Amino acid sequence: MMKGLQKWGGIAALYEALAYIIGIVGFLVVVNISEIGDPLQKVAAIIENQGLLSLLHLIVYVVWGASLVVLTLALHERLRGHSSATARTATAFGLIWSVLVIASGMVYNVGMETVASMYDQNPEQAATIWLAIESIFNGLGGGVEVVGGIWVTLLSVTALQNGTLPRAFSLFGFVVGAAGLITVVPALGEIGGMVFGLTQIVWFAWLGITLLQQPKSAIQDVPSPAFG
Repeated sequence: MMKGLQKWGGIAALYEALAYIIGIVGFLVVVNISEIGDPLQKVAAIIENQGLLSLLHLIVYVVWGASLVVLTLALHERLRGHSSATARTATAFGLIWSVLVIASGMVYNVGMETVASMYDQNPEQAATIWLAIESIFNGLGGGVEVVGGIWVTLLSVTALQNGTLPRAFSLFGFVVGAAGLITVVPALGEIGGMVFGLTQIVWFAWLGITLLQQPKSAIQDVPSPAFG
C-alpha cells in the first residue's frame, strides 16, 4: 500500500513538472494575454481564446491541484508525518495549496463564462467584472506563490532531518522555497514567480524520479527522526 502510494506520488510529481512546461508554453507563447493592459482588449482576447484558456487552466490549475493532493500524501508517509511535527505542518500547507490552486482554476474558467455571456450586450461591464475576477484569481494563487514556497521549505527541512530524500535535493528545495516566499513582496513578485516556476520544474521532476526509483526502501530503511 505504502509502496503504491509512493509510486503514485512520483507520477503526480512528474505531472506537476509537465504541467508547468505546458503552462509556460501555453500562457507565454501560444496565447499570451498577460501583456494586454486595456481591460476591453483583454476581455476580447480572452473570449477569442476561451476554449484554449479553459483547457490550459484545467491542466495547469485544476488537475495540477488534484495531483498535488496525491503527492502531498505520499510525501507525508515518506517523511514520517506520524512522528514529525514539521512534516505534518508541511502536509497541511500542501493540502491548502492544492485547494487554492484548484479554486484559482475554477474561478478563472467560470469567470470567463460570465464575461463571455455579457460581452456582446455590455463590453464595459464585462471588462469591469473581469478585473474583479482577475484580482480574486491572483489572490488565490495565480500571482502569489507564498503557500507553495512555505510547503517546499518545510519539506526540505524535514527531509534534511530524517534523510528520506537526497540531501542535494533537499538543499535545492530551499532555493525553490525562497523564490516562492519572495513573491509576497510586490517589487519582487514577478522575478520571484519566474524563478519559482522554473525551479519547480526541476524540483518536481527530480522528486518524481526519486519516488519512482526508491518507492519503498527509503521509508523502511531510514530510522525515525530524533527530533521534529
